Amino acid sequence: MKRVLGILTIAFLGGVSSIGVYKLFVEKPQIIVEKTVEPALSTMNASYTPAVLNTSSVPSDFTEAAEKTVNTVVHVKNTAVKEVYNPFEEFFGSGNGKRKQERVGTGSGVIISSDGYIVTNNHVIEGATELEVTLNNKKKYKAELIGADTKNDIALLKINSDIDLPYITFGNSDNAKIGEWVLAVGNPYNLNSTVTAGIVSAKGRDLQGNTNIDAFIQTDAAVNPGNSGGALVNTRGELIGINTAISSRTGSFIGYSFAVPSNITKKIIDDLLEFGNVQEAVIGFSFRPDRDEVEGVEIVSVTPGEGAALAGLQAGDVITKINDVKISKISDLKGQLNAKRPGQSVNVTIDRNGSDLVKTVTLTKRTVFESRSFQIQLKDLSEKDKKDRNLENGAKIVRTTNPAFVEFNVGKDYVITKINGKKVYSASEAATLLDSYSPRSSRRLILEMVSPDGQVERYGL
Repeated sequence: MKRVLGILTIAFLGGVSSIGVYKLFVEKPQIIVEKTVEPALSTMNASYTPAVLNTSSVPSDFTEAAEKTVNTVVHVKNTAVKEVYNPFEEFFGSGNGKRKQERVGTGSGVIISSDGYIVTNNHVIEGATELEVTLNNKKKYKAELIGADTKNDIALLKINSDIDLPYITFGNSDNAKIGEWVLAVGNPYNLNSTVTAGIVSAKGRDLQGNTNIDAFIQTDAAVNPGNSGGALVNTRGELIGINTAISSRTGSFIGYSFAVPSNITKKIIDDLLEFGNVQEAVIGFSFRPDRDEVEGVEIVSVTPGEGAALAGLQAGDVITKINDVKISKISDLKGQLNAKRPGQSVNVTIDRNGSDLVKTVTLTKRTVFESRSFQIQLKDLSEKDKKDRNLENGAKIVRTTNPAFVEFNVGKDYVITKINGKKVYSASEAATLLDSYSPRSSRRLILEMVSPDGQVERYGL
């Protein structure tokens, strides 16, 4: 009996071993798939408000934006006639040596109203004796210069048409995002209605240092000579900038271009139409130059009686926001102020000793403009000044430490009326023209002034 049980035990163990070997080496393992049914998506309320972008989605192409824009962009022809003097012609008896020389320049412009107002760059029309605008349908019109801002390089023209003209819609340039698709539309090399695409590469670009701050939108859309004054638009065909400059040593596009933001452009246009010149808004403080270790603009001192002081801003405060727009550097701040008008109020976020505070500041009109290159402060002529001195234009000197001016006793209450033969109509324009003059230029700087006792004086620097 014991022998039989032993044989059965051995047989059982052998069978188990055989089954184990089969399972391990012969039989393929079964794969079990568990399938979960996805529940239907449901809409939930978010606890935040999303930012508003200029574009709602990435387009598959740019045809809609291009179609909205091309007929609003025009070709601008600038004809300037100058009198030049050739002493050899006079010496050899062929007249008095004077003759007229015609120079023709071209650029672009953007129609901003159905009745024919057009925005372009100041440098496109500067010095023109005649302006001609050609629409995309080849119709030509004589244009009138309404006004210009040399500092921000914006000019406003007007043409008279018998029909309503197609015009562009302004977008909010503050909403433009780095990486957003944009189109540049213009007339490079006289090639009408050229459209190029790129992205916003940067915002708040300062191309000339802190003495003349600009807040350009930088893009990599191809812009070449002739594009100046043309439109930079988002993918909805809204104007977010006026193409102004390229970064190049050759004069042709090599990677980056720059546009004046539409918010600044619109403010300048409104000022030119309402006042005839640009009303510059200021907070009322002096600032420390940009520093790598500080994100924002640090206040050095506030001006008594002006917006910053009245709102409680102090030396040492760091401005980090204007309204809801982040301020990282001085050009960001300048860009926001250039788009505002005197009398407007803004919410200024400051960092004071590590704590964030929000102050409401009412902006005031800038009355004194400084040319740092010439160490001179200027202000606009009042109506009383113009009447008392029988002047139509000019900028009055408030203070100067320029050695040449001091040497010739030129100072307070002198009025600069012309700079290199060009009439100046505001202190802002005079300061900008002075700062744009290069001491290394072969051309002398000629200033025409009126002294406090009414004498016309001319100085060459």
